Amino acid sequence: MMQDLTDYADRHSSPQPEYLNNLERRTNIHLINGRMCSGHLQGRLLKMLVSMIRPKRVLELGTFSGFSALCIAEALDDDAILDTIEIDDELEDFIQDSFSRSLHGSKIRLHIGTAESLLPNWTDRTYDLAFLDADKRRYCEDFDLVFPLIRHGGYIFADNTLWDGHVINPAKANDPQTKGIMAFNEMIRSRTDLEAVMIPLRDGLTLIRKF
Repeated sequence: MMQDLTDYADRHSSPQPEYLNNLERRTNIHLINGRMCSGHLQGRLLKMLVSMIRPKRVLELGTFSGFSALCIAEALDDDAILDTIEIDDELEDFIQDSFSRSLHGSKIRLHIGTAESLLPNWTDRTYDLAFLDADKRRYCEDFDLVFPLIRHGGYIFADNTLWDGHVINPAKANDPQTKGIMAFNEMIRSRTDLEAVMIPLRDGLTLIRKF
């Protein structure tokens, strides 16, 4: 039933640009774990939310094939910029090719490396929005690196916070990635310097606003 409803919602949401259709196909054909691609429904939600917030500076952790970055960039004004960080240097050519196929790719700056090696050097930067979608085992640590860079009143979107339902499956409780997501969810729930809402869309998306 849930998958049927998701499919219904997908069919009744606005279509995505053809270059994103092509990228989604290329991601699933050429990359391992193609299901990590955000996909049509979540991509359109990201684009809508960014259109509403109108950020000037956006940070993304976990570029993968570049799909989510392009959905965000689609909604950015021409003078806005998205810094996206990807740890896998073997994806660099694929990502840059993905960006080159879109009119919005020029709004994106790709950084190859880890959040822990790059973000401590960016203390002079302030972001209006961040999209957290990197190593699930490090969600708490990455959040602690990102949070000081977000302006008061700014937003963080955390992907995969339901982790394919594993967060309520005792059989998965000792899996390192599941443990990372569960620890992150509990940390967010306990903090008083933000507000959050978890949306049961796809693999779970938590919207966080910094006070």
